[in-house]
Amino acid sequence: MKFFKQKNVLLFIITVSLNQNIKAQTIKVQKDSTHWHNLKDVTIIGRNSKSDYQQLPEIVGTNIYAGKKNTLIVLENVQGNISNNTMRQVLAKVPGIHIWESDPSGIQIGIAARGLSPNRSWEFNVRQNGYDIAADPFGYPEAYYNPQLQSVQRIEIVRGQGALQYGPQFGGMVNYILKNGSEMNQPFEFETQQTIGSNGLLNSYNAIGGKNGKVNYYSFYDQRNGEGWRNNSQFFSKAGFGSITYHFTKQLSLSFELMHSHTRSQQPGGLTDAQIKQYAQQSFRSRNWMDIKWTTPAIAIQFEINDHSRWNTKIFGTIGDRNSVGFLQPINVNDSINALTNQFNNRLVNIDQYRNYGLESRIITDYTTGKVKNTISAGIRLYTGNTHRLAEGKGTTKSNYDESIEGLYPRDIRFKSNNAAAFIENIFRVSEKLYFIPGIRYEWLEGAASESNGFNSTGASINLQSITRNRSFILGGIGSEYHLTRNTELYANFSQAYRPIQFANLQAPPTTDLVDPDLKDAKGYNIDLGYRGKVKNYLQFDISGFYLQYNNRIGTITPSGNKYRLITNVGASTSKGLETYIEFNPVRAFTNSKYTDLILFNSYAYTDARYSDNHQDANTKGKKVENAPQDILRSGISFGYKGLLVTTQLSHVGVAFSDANNTIIPSANGNTGIIPSYSIIDLTASYKFSRTLNIKGGLNNVGDIRYFTRRSGGYPGPGALPADGRTFFLSLSAKF
Repeated sequence: MKFFKQKNVLLFIITVSLNQNIKAQTIKVQKDSTHWHNLKDVTIIGRNSKSDYQQLPEIVGTNIYAGKKNTLIVLENVQGNISNNTMRQVLAKVPGIHIWESDPSGIQIGIAARGLSPNRSWEFNVRQNGYDIAADPFGYPEAYYNPQLQSVQRIEIVRGQGALQYGPQFGGMVNYILKNGSEMNQPFEFETQQTIGSNGLLNSYNAIGGKNGKVNYYSFYDQRNGEGWRNNSQFFSKAGFGSITYHFTKQLSLSFELMHSHTRSQQPGGLTDAQIKQYAQQSFRSRNWMDIKWTTPAIAIQFEINDHSRWNTKIFGTIGDRNSVGFLQPINVNDSINALTNQFNNRLVNIDQYRNYGLESRIITDYTTGKVKNTISAGIRLYTGNTHRLAEGKGTTKSNYDESIEGLYPRDIRFKSNNAAAFIENIFRVSEKLYFIPGIRYEWLEGAASESNGFNSTGASINLQSITRNRSFILGGIGSEYHLTRNTELYANFSQAYRPIQFANLQAPPTTDLVDPDLKDAKGYNIDLGYRGKVKNYLQFDISGFYLQYNNRIGTITPSGNKYRLITNVGASTSKGLETYIEFNPVRAFTNSKYTDLILFNSYAYTDARYSDNHQDANTKGKKVENAPQDILRSGISFGYKGLLVTTQLSHVGVAFSDANNTIIPSANGNTGIIPSYSIIDLTASYKFSRTLNIKGGLNNVGDIRYFTRRSGGYPGPGALPADGRTFFLSLSAKF
């Protein structure tokens, strides 16, 4: 654990020691100023702790979390299959997280909250070690890459007011913090985890790291292979990472890190509802593939200017290639041998190349007004993104992964995004109990699209409407906390948010579509009001209500009396509801047992997400937003005795619509229709033989329930995409 001494205040960064057999303990800070008792207790997560859920401290590094809806997930203590990135188990205690469970490989993580779409987490601002990892956060914010969770130390999730610090998002911010060796105590340590599971799952994770003098480092290589629960769903994932930090002095350090990931997965395609009922593991697409290569270099400078000021700067890049090849006709169109050619039909090939670079620099300091100590944080951001999209190429008639094409790509498009931003946020400590946290953010954005969007009947290239959008604006917000007791508080916040015009909205076919010259970014705001905290060491909770207004939604309409389609702002949607979490340990509440633990938890969210009555699309006025289940419940029981821990978890997700028209009866091709509710149970057990050796196993979907969470109209469908039935995993971990 490292401390930043700040006169009478200890600001801290917690690192989780993976090698010390320490019990969970609480560091009490002696009250010798009016500011002391508002500082939350620092909980060190040790080997004997079972807790994977925490609230973020008010300040960590240069980030302010006071007044914000936030969660910290400690991966070391997650009871679930992290080898396969099973997010319903990893994020079980985060209320309201909606998860698409259509990728058995765990490569594509799709999460959302508050009635937003989980499509590759594109309504979240997804980060790794504090910097962007999505394809392009301003024009194509889909997260094709996610880090292997065995390499992740903790996950930070911030909702609501986080838009002021992190930029474009309505759902919030998700930050994967990777291990970097600072949590280790020896010059050289080795850890390994070997996993087997259903359907040929093999995962090998091996890492080295350590700390010696002024240097700490960490490096891993992970490989995962499997056949998948459904037919035609084989995959592999290979990832390597290296991080090294050099501490020039106690105040100044420089870090360099590099991640490279290569994944390839066969896409079994969608099914109709009748086919799922008949046999959900069947597949009628054997020639569809996706291949993703992702490289994320980053340099970080950390400087403790003095006892009460810190500064950091990150320079980062995303070098990504997302390639797909497949037969993408509706599922009721057979992908079969053509009688005229005695071969399969040609597939479509789509290739995206992302070359993005950015810089973020932040500073935080304390200052005094009268006898009150306040905290101010500020930062700047510079970013440029380049996407080269080659689409609808005429691929081969083969069945394996092959991205070669015949002739030219009909669509050869270049997208560009530029961004400059600055923010400032301040904690005003009005009294010992009451804080106000106002903030503003300035954004300047530029998005552009150019090149070719197809061929006409004579074979000549159809140039894309050359479109460039420049704009700037200011976002504002304010948060607050009122500390009822030392460890419980009321919190509230209001924060404006936005989602930029996407590349797809600038990609209008000139013969059929027209982009509204007054097209605007989607804008709105989040409101949170809640009560959270801890009661001694046996109860923690967070109960809140939210209101999300999503204005200027972008869509396509056909104006009256016209033959063209108009890409424009079509209206608004409103999401409101409750997000509640409670965790209770009766053993700690009523006994002094040192060897037995019992944790009961319940995470529940109610969401009412609807389109406004002034929506320009008459068919969707007042209707429910698609992919927005009303009820999401996850609850569980964990029983521990000495080194043994057994957890059972119930996941229930309510019914949802797959389209804005709220179609109930499934279409013949499975693309639209209701998404039924489902309830499944997972069981996980782990045993620690010693501080260096443990075993974990689990049975997912114990009842072998048939369900699906998504309908797709395009890749990787089309059709309904079944989730996995009953599967198991078994992992052996060792550290030396």
